[in-house]
Amino acid sequence: MIKKILLLKSIFLILSCKTNFKTIDFDEKNLPKAPDYSSHNSWAILPNNYPESLNLSKEISLKKADVFYIYPTLLTDKKSVDWNANIWDDEVREEVLQKAVKYQASAWSKAGNLYIPFYRQAHYRIFFDSFKNSGGKAWETAFQDLKNAFEYYLKNFNKGRPIIIASHSQGSMHAKELIKLFFDDKPLKEYLVAAYLVGTRVSPDEFKTIKPMTKKDEFGGFVSWNSYKMGKLPKNYLSWFLGGVTSNPITWDKTEKSLKKEHKGLLGKDLNIYPKSLTVKVKDGILWTSVPDIPGKFFLKFLKNYHFADINLFWKDIQENSILRLSKWEKKYLNE
Repeated sequence: MIKKILLLKSIFLILSCKTNFKTIDFDEKNLPKAPDYSSHNSWAILPNNYPESLNLSKEISLKKADVFYIYPTLLTDKKSVDWNANIWDDEVREEVLQKAVKYQASAWSKAGNLYIPFYRQAHYRIFFDSFKNSGGKAWETAFQDLKNAFEYYLKNFNKGRPIIIASHSQGSMHAKELIKLFFDDKPLKEYLVAAYLVGTRVSPDEFKTIKPMTKKDEFGGFVSWNSYKMGKLPKNYLSWFLGGVTSNPITWDKTEKSLKKEHKGLLGKDLNIYPKSLTVKVKDGILWTSVPDIPGKFFLKFLKNYHFADINLFWKDIQENSILRLSKWEKKYLNE
């Protein structure tokens, strides 16, 4: 547990440290092989094909809704000169499953059928100014994969079911663009149950017709938050967070504070749910979070940035909320 916490701390303090990444110029010739979304090998998760080791709903029949989930940045090794992840590498694939899917995407597995594409995500260093030139090309490669995946999903898998978009960090940044392309002011908007755009700044007016949701049973809009230790602010608060929508993922309304008893539950590394373990306070662009009252709490006190746990912290809250929003969507559209 101690080693895990120290590892996470080192990763998420990078933004405040000197950037010593190894790098080379971006060259399309060096890109990993592109995914082929007509093949199941290009998908981390498809319905009814969930690996046994993951914390996912085991229902056999297809659910009435779909969840299209986009995972966060996992390519962070400073020694790697790769601009984009090699989705054919066994370690890369396993990391997606054992980190992003197990501890994040699993929160939505009861609400809908999970569709999770592998994509050649961009390396973490693209978020630093000194890597912008090549980084932009790497970013476009990642987004093009996701665009292709979503188009394939719509044509071959969706079958007219309502859709939940779920994402974190880099995934949410890509998800914003997918929403603009496919949902915003488009016919598909009527099929959007909710977009959970977690771990990045999303402006209140990010979209033309898709708005922030401020009621727990609202649908057709989005929610977003960035978790940080109570009373603390990141050094890049003004440039990265200020002005972003900050939803309350416990009450799901305009309440700026929560009570510990209202917290439905955190998903721990041991896959146990810890209810009533934290409180939150909404600040412009930041969701202040108390130190979770869970095993290993002492070591969590040394962390300020809870970005790595944006979803884990509110796992049960997200699970119940996504089911509620779907039920309200169904009540309107399926009973018309």
